[in-house]
Amino acid sequence: MNIHEYQAKAVLKTFGVPVPHGVLANDVDAAVAACGELGGAVWVVKAQIHAGGRGKAGGVRICHSEAEVGEAARALLGHKLVTKQTGGGGKLVHKVYIEEGLNIAREFYLSLLVDRENECISFVVSPAGGMDIEGVAAETPEKIMTLAEQPTADVCRKMALFLGLEGAQVTDFTRLIESLHTAFQSKDASMIELNPLVLTAEEQLIALDAKFIVDDNALYRQAALLDLRDFSEEEPRETEAAEFGLNYIALDGNIGCMVNGAGLAMATMDMIQIKGAQAANFLDVGGGVTVDAVCEAFKLLFSDAHVKAVLVNIFGGIVRCDIIANGLLEAIKTHPMRVPVVMRLVGTNEKEGRKIVKDAGLDVRWADDLDQAASMAAQAAC
Repeated sequence: MNIHEYQAKAVLKTFGVPVPHGVLANDVDAAVAACGELGGAVWVVKAQIHAGGRGKAGGVRICHSEAEVGEAARALLGHKLVTKQTGGGGKLVHKVYIEEGLNIAREFYLSLLVDRENECISFVVSPAGGMDIEGVAAETPEKIMTLAEQPTADVCRKMALFLGLEGAQVTDFTRLIESLHTAFQSKDASMIELNPLVLTAEEQLIALDAKFIVDDNALYRQAALLDLRDFSEEEPRETEAAEFGLNYIALDGNIGCMVNGAGLAMATMDMIQIKGAQAANFLDVGGGVTVDAVCEAFKLLFSDAHVKAVLVNIFGGIVRCDIIANGLLEAIKTHPMRVPVVMRLVGTNEKEGRKIVKDAGLDVRWADDLDQAASMAAQAAC
């Protein structure tokens, strides 16, 4: 689960991570009033959306007067911001965060993330932080250090020296790493990213930006973080699917997929791509799925205007094929099959599932294997 920048900074601040002073604003008047509350002569207006690349897209604006703050807020609030991570549709800006301006001497990149391969929390640092970190990774990878180690004093010093820090700055950096590591573990994070982490002219290390992603599987024990969830930033279908225990992620293609098991879902999407088409979604109905949940899954697929064909690929084990068939029958009571449906039902109650669909007189195209199913779906979606 993502949270907004201003929320991430509030969480990190409780662990001793230094962040700039800021005020959240939902309208232009509140944005202008924030200037007086923060003081100073320079302010930064930041669009609050769940997407990176805001700076390059005009979502972060430096202002030198209250009038400029008002203009920046007016230009952002109620308008869509299109970044490299939002897609062409962009994201609507509902709120902005007004921060004090800082006298920045240097910018760094710092992140902590779950390293599944090494079964630990890894640290990624770079002396070339800021908006072009992706370019740094692609063009000058030697400027990025990744360490899959515990944050001992030696490890922290190694990272600090790689960043070019010295003297008391190394001590401050070590303290920062310890705070971030504690926050990461305490809040069940899957990633914390400071880009940039800045060194000010006063030699203070401050998290100028912060991204905080929480492990969805741990939200049951992170009630305070769950309260920070902003549903307006999420794909509505993904939110709806989660309510029924379905794993759904919207994609850019036009073939709706329903599969049981993440591995089979990935293989299905790969096969669709091999056939020259693209999946419209990742949809794993899971093992203990019910008829009601399958019904909702079909509704999600049939109501998606981007979907031109549906591919159902079920390998029945715990999931029974008759449950899938009955879910389809329930779904079409309110959501007719407006697009071709290709089905591959194999395993538990396979014959029963096929019979239910055929007896209902539905125009379903049957496939015997995944290769055939993907070919039929790709042709139907043309």
